[in-house]
Formats: sequence, structure tokens, C-alpha cells
Amino acid sequence: MFTKLLHLIVLILISNFLSLSNNNEIIPKPIIQEEKPGFFTISPNTTIHIQDSACQNIVNYFQAYLQNFYQFNLIENTNQQNSIYLQIDTLLPLSSYSLVIDSTTIVLKGGSESAVFYGIQTLIQLLPVTQNNPIQIACVSIYDAPKFEYRGMHLDVSRYFFPVAFVKQFIDYLALHKINYFHWHLSDDQGWRIEIKKYPLLTEIGAWRNGTYAIARKKIKKQATVIGNDGIRHGGFYTQSEIKDIVDYAAKRYITIIPEIEMPGHANAAIAAYPVMSCFPSEPSKIKAIDLHKSSQRNKKMILQRLSLANDSIKKVVREYWGISDDVFCAGNENTFTFLEDVLSEVMSLFPSKWIHIGGDECPKSNWNRCPKCKARMETQGLKDAHELQSYFIRRIEKFINGNGRTIIGWDEILEGGLADNAIVMSWRGEAGGIKAASANHKVIMAPNNRVYFDHPRSLKNDKFKMFFGGYIPLRKVYNWPVIPKKLAKNKQQYILGGQACVWTEYVPTIPVATSIIFPRIAALSESLWSHQDVKKYRNFRKRLKAQEQRYLLWQIKYKP
Repeated sequence: MFTKLLHLIVLILISNFLSLSNNNEIIPKPIIQEEKPGFFTISPNTTIHIQDSACQNIVNYFQAYLQNFYQFNLIENTNQQNSIYLQIDTLLPLSSYSLVIDSTTIVLKGGSESAVFYGIQTLIQLLPVTQNNPIQIACVSIYDAPKFEYRGMHLDVSRYFFPVAFVKQFIDYLALHKINYFHWHLSDDQGWRIEIKKYPLLTEIGAWRNGTYAIARKKIKKQATVIGNDGIRHGGFYTQSEIKDIVDYAAKRYITIIPEIEMPGHANAAIAAYPVMSCFPSEPSKIKAIDLHKSSQRNKKMILQRLSLANDSIKKVVREYWGISDDVFCAGNENTFTFLEDVLSEVMSLFPSKWIHIGGDECPKSNWNRCPKCKARMETQGLKDAHELQSYFIRRIEKFINGNGRTIIGWDEILEGGLADNAIVMSWRGEAGGIKAASANHKVIMAPNNRVYFDHPRSLKNDKFKMFFGGYIPLRKVYNWPVIPKKLAKNKQQYILGGQACVWTEYVPTIPVATSIIFPRIAALSESLWSHQDVKKYRNFRKRLKAQEQRYLLWQIKYKP
């Protein structure tokens, strides 16, 4: 009996030790992390103090976390030995923090509010993944600061609409991984998602499509095949009140939301609402020929009816399938710029971000090349081709946005025809656009599709529906992403602000699918953007990821490894 009891005690002690040691497995990896003997106990009797009222928001966040996952709160601003102290220390660099935990106190200092908040995220990772009360934390001393100013994640809500609750959940995922920018893709061919009060048809018509084409392929690298239209009306949009609420929610987590309004291409949803914004308002929306041989008889009939409706009527429709459309905003029509300036004015009134993303990618020039108004614009402006017309378009929008005290971001196609003076380039077609822009002294955000497009599945096993763009992007590939292109001259590397991953949703129709492609690669992204190269080792990361995956279970995040 005594032997069994002793064995049980030993197992409990080993379990507690492993729990404490696992809790020191931090992602992203800090610059300095020194383990110390002993542990600190957090209980409902622990007090939390702030020396600056600016930190009250952080206290509220931490209290909510403790209540949600451990069912207790701390006592605020009452002197006691067992205490947590938060303070802003102006002697520290703005984005850095120090966290010192001994047996009686936790002292967290940051060079700014956001830095203190990042320290709180580290403290959260030191908490056990079991819902113990009280909580024991191994003593440790940490100093840390991010490598890059810009650490971002993108979410496309145009292809598939996601409710406010999930958008907030997504923001929480970013905060817990020390990601500080949320790039919100709010408009595209398949849906317009933001209320614009001056143009109500954008959401009455542009926010809804009458069906969605499914595309599948049996084996990797086989050509995609359309297997039918579900015929289900899909859509939704965010009211301005909801937008304000989400922006405030993000701000309390020290995350800046960058809105994206696509132009001059990817504009079918807006054109369906206001056809006069296209080069040829009386021409119906075109639906290209599709492969019907795999479709059921019901789907064949429905698709043929949809084709007939779109091609035989003089009606613009919200696009129901993926890809690029020739129907783009007319660059020769003054009403186009009035419309876009009105839209952007309302967008800027909702988003305090200093940066506004205007897209600029994948804009076919075929309609511009046959449009009398666009031809006249090229002639009067002395533009030699439609590529220069796109540059004219972007520069004009940039001038308006600059006049409102903001700066534009555009996908790397905005380099075509000459880059707007103050524009920031988001390099998605590999690294080439980023290298070209940085070499010309333009600020750059790296988002290469072959490294950090999370709509590319992690593996064949993960590719449940055999639907994807491009090739697979495993966890290791995200982790080993250098962010700064190796071919970029050292004296130009200063222009790389950082990077982001993108979550495009053509093949992400539900929240569970979205979660499955985000996790666990968001952890690898976090470390690529935050941690300095000399502390990064993939094998060590995988070891730390095991503890983080246990925390994902605590957060009720479900995904398949």
C-alpha cells in the first residue's frame, strides 16, 4: 500500500514538474529567457497593480481571460506580497517588454501600452493548460522585442461571409500570437461586405450572389473541373455600427485593422449594384464556358439556366465563380472616381488606420482597350497603354487618400506602369515585387503566395476537399520563411516593414475549415515575424508547439494536425 502511494506521489510530482516546464515553452521565442528556481502562485487572492491608467485596458483583458478559462479574477490595486505589477517604462524601447517572475511578485514592464500587452500574451502562455485554481507558474526572467514592425494576417470575407462573432474570434487569435495588423478584405467580385450609406445598393445587391460554383480535382496538379452550382443564395455584410464595434474590439487588443476596397479590378459586386461604373453598362455579365460533364442532371439544368440569364439579359450580376473578370471599374469615367472617393470617405471615417488597402491586383485591360472613354483618357493624359492607365488610376486614388492624411497599400501589380509616389507595396506574387519596390526605396509588406497563403493546404492529408490554389505549404515552410528576400541588397532591407499571411476563402466556406487552415501555421507565422533569426530553430519550435497545441485545446480550437 505504501509503495503504491509513494508511486502515486512521484507521478503527481513528475506531472506537476512537466506541467510547469511545458508552460515555459513560449511562441514566438523570446530574445532572452532565463529559468529561475521556484514558482509563483496565482489565486483569487492575488493582486494586480498598474502605475499608469493606460494599462487598465490590459488588466481588463487579463481579468477576462482568467475568468473565462480559470473562473476567477484578481484583486485590483490592493497591496499584498503575492502581486502582479504592470507598468510602462519609458527607458525601454517602445515595442520591448521585460517580464520577471519570482516566488512573490510578477513584474511586467513595457516601453509602451502595446509592449505591456505583448508581455501579457507571454504571461498567458506561462499559465498551465489545465484549469487549476490556484495556478502555479515557474519563475523566469524574459526580455523580448519584435523583429518586424508589421506582423499581419489577412481574412477574405468577400468569397464567403463570416459573422461578427468569428471576426472577433479571429482577432483574438491574432492577439494571442502577438500579431498587430488585421488586413480585412471587404470587397471583391463575389461580394461587397461593408455598408456604404451613400450607395445602399452596394449591400442590397452587391452583398448577395445567387449561387456558388464548386470546383474539384481528383489528384494534385490535375486541371480544375467545375462540378456544379449549388444554387444557394449566399451573402451578408457588416453594418457601420458593427464595423465600429469590431474596430474598437481590435484596438483594445492593440491590433490595427487595414480595410481593403478592391479597385480597379475585382469589382463585379460593385458593378452589379451600379452598372454605370463599368466601361459597358449595357453589356450583361459574362459567364465563361464551364465543364458540365461531371455534373448531375439537376446541376446541368440549373447551370444552363444561369448562363442563359446572365448572357441573354442586359443585367450585371454578382459573380458566382472564382477567377478574374474583364468587367472592371471604368478608368475613363469621372463618375467612377466620384463614386470611389465617396466610398473611401465613408471607409476612412470608420477605420482610423493610417493605411488603406486599395487592391490593384489582377485587373484585365481588355475593356479599357476597347472603351471610348478610357481611350480618350489615355490620349488626354499622354498615356501610352492601359498599364499606364492603371498607374494613372492608382495615383489619382492615392492623391485623394493622401489628402485625407492616409497612405495607400496595393498588391504588387501597382508597380505596373509606374509606382505611385508614397504607396506601400504588398508583394504577393513571390518576392520579385517586394525586391523591385524596396530597391526603389518604397516600403514593402511581404506576403508571398508560395510561403504564407494559408488557403493552400498544409498537406495532401489536410486537403480534405481536394480544392486548393497552387501547391502545399507545410508548417516547416511557413516557419523557415526569411521574410526579407535573400536577393535584396542589405542597404535596401530597411524598406521591408514585415509580412503577413493571407486567408483567401474561395474554398473556405465554413468556420471549421477556416480554423483548420489557420492552425497551427499561425504559430509558425508568429515566430517568423517576431523572433530574431538567431533564436529560431525548427526542431525546438516543434517541441514548443506541443505545449501550444494543448493551449489550443483549452481555447476550444479544433483542427486536424
